[in-house]
Amino acid sequence: MLGIFIFAKIGVVPETVIDDSLLLQAYSFLVAPLLFHMGSLIPLRVMLKQWRSVIIAVSGMLVAVLLILAVVAPLFGFETFVAGSGPLAGGIVATSLTTEGLTAHGAASSIIVLPALVLMLQSLPSMPLTNYFLRRYAKKLRDSGELQELARAHKEEEEEEEAAKKKKLVNLPDFLVDNQLFMLFLILVGGSAATLLAVPTHIPSSILALILGILATAVGLSPDKAMERSNSFGIAMAGVIAIVMAPLVTASVQDVINAFVPTITILIVGGAGIVLGGFVATKLLRWKSGLGVSVALTAMYGFPADYLLTNEVARSIARDDDEKEALLNVMLPPMLVGGFTSVSAGSVVIASVLVSML
Repeated sequence: MLGIFIFAKIGVVPETVIDDSLLLQAYSFLVAPLLFHMGSLIPLRVMLKQWRSVIIAVSGMLVAVLLILAVVAPLFGFETFVAGSGPLAGGIVATSLTTEGLTAHGAASSIIVLPALVLMLQSLPSMPLTNYFLRRYAKKLRDSGELQELARAHKEEEEEEEAAKKKKLVNLPDFLVDNQLFMLFLILVGGSAATLLAVPTHIPSSILALILGILATAVGLSPDKAMERSNSFGIAMAGVIAIVMAPLVTASVQDVINAFVPTITILIVGGAGIVLGGFVATKLLRWKSGLGVSVALTAMYGFPADYLLTNEVARSIARDDDEKEALLNVMLPPMLVGGFTSVSAGSVVIASVLVSML
């Protein structure tokens, strides 16, 4: 995003590069199937087992949005609040939905570039904070003597999960799951159903597509990673990236400068809200604060950063391979579920609702 902004300003790429690529058209009809696919990434059974992680992630996001509303909206306006809240609570898909909504609403260019700036900068404060809290938790867990017992319990849960996968209501035959055209048809049907249901229900199609993806995967109508199986995930993500980059290509340097102070304010206020909401929820659920706050912070970076950070902490804290494996078994599931809840689901809901209020 920074690169395309600089290249557009110095004339390396034309300002019409996004329109010329036709990726915005690809995004327009693939965004609902993409969200259906994101629903297929969320294992419902795992989320139900990791319900504490879900509550902590949601609490962090909600407190962050309320704090941004209380602090940023009076200072910079309601549009700025909407522009920053969805991207801060999630990833690139929430950012694309917010950017699309602001553009359709006719917001100023200095506000339309704000979601991209938030997305670009949000991992700078959140990843070091996660590393600090997760390391502190891992050290205490390693020295407490509970590590092996928790790891054994995790392995038993994994075995139960494998057995449950075979008991879904519908089991698609392998020849359909392996057929890329059928998988493409499946996700397009899911996206189309969400688009059609949005009219009578008055629920944003993005939220409906996400829900349909979760439910279809839970009952077996869709396999996990549906869009990747259809070999169309790459072009869909290219469209998402294009709509996020588009405002930066046409924005002036002054627009970016004007958006910088609101962006920093959103990052500070929103980051504090995520930590506060995650900490309070962790204490109420009687969980360890180091792990709980780390789960809440996954909203600011998501996968694969949550996976990489957890692996790095386990590697650096463990004294041998067995301890590393045991630490990963304890820390990785809640971190991944926290990322799924916030980036894949929660942020899409928040962005969709806030954009509809413009």
